[in-house]
Amino acid sequence: MHSLPQDHTGVRIARLRRERHLTQKDLVDLSGISYSALTKVEQGVLEASPYVVAACARALRVDVATIQGQPYQDDLRADQLDVLIAPIRAALDVYDLGADPEISPRSLLELRLDSEGLCAAVRGGEIKRVASEVAGLIEETTTAAHTHGTSDGWLILASLYRTAYDVATKLGYADLAQLALARMDWTAQRASDAVFGGAYQYFRALAYMREGKFRTGQRLIDLGLRTIGQAEASQERDVVTGQLHLGGSVMAGRAHDEVQAMGHLAEAKRIAARTGETPKVLWMAFGSTNVEVHRVSVLAELDKYDKAVETADQLTIPADWPKSRVSHHWAEVARSQMWTGRLEASFASLLKARKAAPQQAKYHPLVRDTYASLEAAHRRLPDTFLSYGSWLTSQR
Repeated sequence: MHSLPQDHTGVRIARLRRERHLTQKDLVDLSGISYSALTKVEQGVLEASPYVVAACARALRVDVATIQGQPYQDDLRADQLDVLIAPIRAALDVYDLGADPEISPRSLLELRLDSEGLCAAVRGGEIKRVASEVAGLIEETTTAAHTHGTSDGWLILASLYRTAYDVATKLGYADLAQLALARMDWTAQRASDAVFGGAYQYFRALAYMREGKFRTGQRLIDLGLRTIGQAEASQERDVVTGQLHLGGSVMAGRAHDEVQAMGHLAEAKRIAARTGETPKVLWMAFGSTNVEVHRVSVLAELDKYDKAVETADQLTIPADWPKSRVSHHWAEVARSQMWTGRLEASFASLLKARKAAPQQAKYHPLVRDTYASLEAAHRRLPDTFLSYGSWLTSQR
């Protein structure tokens, strides 16, 4: 029998609440969420939405990762992923030491190709491969960037820092993600590239959104839009601008500001009509598909789960869309289907999330918490349901 449901987000909220000698009513008063929502979340009957998690984190004075249980250390250790984190952290720490005399870097062209390959791999869901390769490539490119001192070298290094950020985020290492972001900013400034500067503010805003700090996140979205406005007109500028609006839409959705959320979506849709589908521009997968995928997320954040499911049902994901984005989308859909009582459909979406990017799905809080909520009603689900829980906590 799998062990996941015994340690879902609701259980952790209840444990943290009791440690602080708070009743459920006390936490309701401090967090502003409803009593019904809190009790159902603590019982595992309903998944804790990001809004609820953020509200409880603020009330309990802990970070969001503590409530979500990230990083999932036991599972990371079983999958031999935890040992890959220390080398990445070490590689991020030598950014300002200049060229390493013991490293003979390859050409910038070769380094750029390898960097692009890792970008593609992490979006293909190959987290373990990327985690094992990115540290060495960062160290080599750090020496190359210092040796050449050109914008090209710094931008390649910035891209690798972004990949380290992606790995850290997907595995639940919030502190490492913040460190990678700081390094990204450092290199983007040396490259004097307004487009990448805007992209940096986008990733920074997402980090604050995951922490439930929506007001700061929205200010960073606004800063990113001002920064990208300084760049010359190009497809890259349009893509980053559109992606900033998409980030802003989810940010506003989590803050339950529907007017602002829909305003950001409308602007992103207008830009996407001009850019078309651009899955490889800065590997942001911007376009009309991403706008509608974000619409599903925003509607769910606004607690309009029926509309989120309806929107998802009308959406066709392109076959060449990044697998990591596909997996995240199906995790979002599964959440909305679970909240509307469509249990079999929710489990089917979890299966799609796993099929698209299994390494990512295994460490995705939405996948784990949706599964934990479905577990309470597993008698209505197929026999394969319990094997899914065993997979989430398996060693392979």
